[in-house]
Amino acid sequence: MKFALAQTNPTIGDLENNLNKILKNIDLAAKENVEVIIFPELALSGYPPKDLLLKRQFIEDNKKYLNLLAEKANKQITVILGIIEENYGEGKPLFNSVAVIKENKIVYTRQKTLLPTYDVFDEDRYFESGKTITPAKLFGKNFGLSICEDIWHDDISWARPRYKIDPITELCKTNLDLIINCSASPYFMGKPQLREKVLINCAKKHKLPIIYVNQVGGNDDLIFDGNSCIIDKNGEVILKLKSFEEDLQFFDLDVPHPTISPSPHNPEEELLQAITCGLHDYVNKCGFKKVIIGVSGGIDSALVATLAARALGKENVLGIFMPSRFTSSESEKDAKDLANNLRIELKTFSIEEPFKAFTQLLSPTLSEKGVGIENIQSRIRGSILMSLSNETGSLVLTTGNKSEIATGYCTLYGDMCGALAVISDLSKNNVYNLSKYINKKEGKEIIPENTIRKEPTAELRPNQKDQDTLPPYDVLDKILELYVEDHIPAKEIVNNNIPIETIKKVCNMIDVNEYKRQQAAPGLKLTSRAFGFGWRMPIAKRYKEN
Repeated sequence: MKFALAQTNPTIGDLENNLNKILKNIDLAAKENVEVIIFPELALSGYPPKDLLLKRQFIEDNKKYLNLLAEKANKQITVILGIIEENYGEGKPLFNSVAVIKENKIVYTRQKTLLPTYDVFDEDRYFESGKTITPAKLFGKNFGLSICEDIWHDDISWARPRYKIDPITELCKTNLDLIINCSASPYFMGKPQLREKVLINCAKKHKLPIIYVNQVGGNDDLIFDGNSCIIDKNGEVILKLKSFEEDLQFFDLDVPHPTISPSPHNPEEELLQAITCGLHDYVNKCGFKKVIIGVSGGIDSALVATLAARALGKENVLGIFMPSRFTSSESEKDAKDLANNLRIELKTFSIEEPFKAFTQLLSPTLSEKGVGIENIQSRIRGSILMSLSNETGSLVLTTGNKSEIATGYCTLYGDMCGALAVISDLSKNNVYNLSKYINKKEGKEIIPENTIRKEPTAELRPNQKDQDTLPPYDVLDKILELYVEDHIPAKEIVNNNIPIETIKKVCNMIDVNEYKRQQAAPGLKLTSRAFGFGWRMPIAKRYKEN
């Protein structure tokens, strides 16, 4: 039996274009004499549609376009794809379902059983859990259809199973011939490798082949890496689709195929592809083409500008250099060298005169050496960037990293101004590692070596260094990894030979700066624990770990 795996990049709510993308893939598969084509979870609406699911018109439009798909699809091919299905019984009004379209009719639907509510997921808000777990009988075979989370019951990363029911095991009691999983599984560093282990373990456990089709592309803060695949009954990978790109591949399960040896894991390359994908799709799916970046001569803005040029093209990136009396000639040279290396336009706007006006206006109130005076400079720069955004119709990209945003080492309405926080989920050390990797990959200096070597500074006062306020980044980032991403209590972090005073200081900075993070631009999710939709800490709280 010949299958097609269609790894698509839908735009949420763009039903017409998503439909056309699906039909195009069906037509291409028809030319290859494919019998069954499989698409990702919620392929027509895009995932996650969030509160669009509360709009009655959106649900009606989904039904309309699903009927159009059934009507227009090549009748020689059976189509399997994720859909929004109405629930006419008890419970939530909708199901997250997979449909089988055969000979221009919807002949079978199967509802998602496991509805995740952790991290960035909130499916129980909208969907009713499917209670019926039966196979689809097609071509004389039993197809075990499942949707994303359904296959993660035995996930090796959980301390204990999250769910009382294992839908794949229940399906396998019905004498299945294969398992199909339509998925929209978001990316974080290491997720593709973890997911592949889960699929391999599932195939081995049930001694059945698995066809896994995952969404690809960026939707808001989430990035979907694709990496659709086929695993044989022995747990061997026999087909793998591209990472972070749309792909369509064909496969005959009845023909023996060699296994695919795993390629060496390159975390920096994976991260580069992920950010490029997420940044490109965020800008384009929001209806923009061009971006503006405040380029300071520092490592963070240099990396963001480099990523933007890679994702959008150098002609769509405008750098703005905004020196003050504290800006060094070294930073000016680094900013200009970066622009030359990237071949992006760089404009200069001195903030000296507005800074003088503000300091004169506020001199009776603000101390000459306080944070208030420092942050005026950042807020002037933010106003310049947003004004240029208004004038040109370009999106502003913010340049803060996770280490800064976690500890509040950033300025509201200043350097936090913008539409997308590109590297807000990258620690400072990851920023350096990725910057070095880009230069190595390109075989030449893209990000100036001096920018990478020099000690980081905000240049808001004479001789300022980041380490005047923060611990060394190696120490800071280790605390962040343990406290934010691994949920390790502060009192246990001392086991990593970090002074307790430093731990308490950093953890307190993380806790008290929640109000800043909740006003920040959305950031691309790159780790298993990102600030944003999956981070739901109260702002007004009185709790400190002992």
